[in-house]
Amino acid sequence: MEHGIDRLLEIVKPGMLCAFDFDGTIAPIVDDPAAARIPPPVLRRLAALAEFTPVAIITGRSVEDVSLRLDFFPEFVVGNHGMEGLPGYEQREEHYRSMCSEWLRELHNAMKVESIDAAAWIEDKTYSLSIHYRQAQDPLATEGKLRQLIQATVPDAKIVEGKFVFNILPSDAPHKGQALKLLREHAGASGALYIGDDVTDESVFSLPHDDLLTIRIEDNASTAAEFYLQDMQAMLPFLDMLLKRLIEMLRAEAVTRASAISETKPT
Repeated sequence: MEHGIDRLLEIVKPGMLCAFDFDGTIAPIVDDPAAARIPPPVLRRLAALAEFTPVAIITGRSVEDVSLRLDFFPEFVVGNHGMEGLPGYEQREEHYRSMCSEWLRELHNAMKVESIDAAAWIEDKTYSLSIHYRQAQDPLATEGKLRQLIQATVPDAKIVEGKFVFNILPSDAPHKGQALKLLREHAGASGALYIGDDVTDESVFSLPHDDLLTIRIEDNASTAAEFYLQDMQAMLPFLDMLLKRLIEMLRAEAVTRASAISETKPT
């Protein structure tokens, strides 16, 4: 990220959209997804950032789930990898809800029939499903069995593999990249920044970088992200730098406006 300071200064300006993934980005990944929390130092900085510019959380979790973990009010909270919470997508959400309800029943039955490791479980996110197998006795073998089972049971679904998880989405569902583009239009943001950590974030990382700064947590040879942070610990100094730059620009704008007003007053 050291070589990206100039790009940061180029993109960052008041009114830009600052968007973040949740797990592995602003909250550490944990064995039990229900136990995930944003560390207080990160939370304080995100809350401060939201005071100066639009902030979005774009996550694989449901909107309800992630909203309970934020303790501040971002401009946008988009869940289910871009399917839930997008302005104007309410009718599509109902279609996805019905589809995933049927898939849930089918996958539960198939996992019983195939005797999948009992530690593998399905998370019902209403508009999408996630099958977690992090705690399986043999994660690699369980991964292979689950991949075959999912392809055979819900062949029309879109499968996005994550870290010890299969995310199962309707094939026509918007992805995180489409969600970010729509949110930028809705917010009227000329520029944007996005930070994520997983393959599910690549749809954002692969967008044109002209007015978008993309950052991955931890480097990866196959990522399309423009820059990377060494690990989640690097998030704190990055957010501090981001806040400092925004405050400097807002102060400069205030001085310019005050000067312009002073010059127009009659002497």
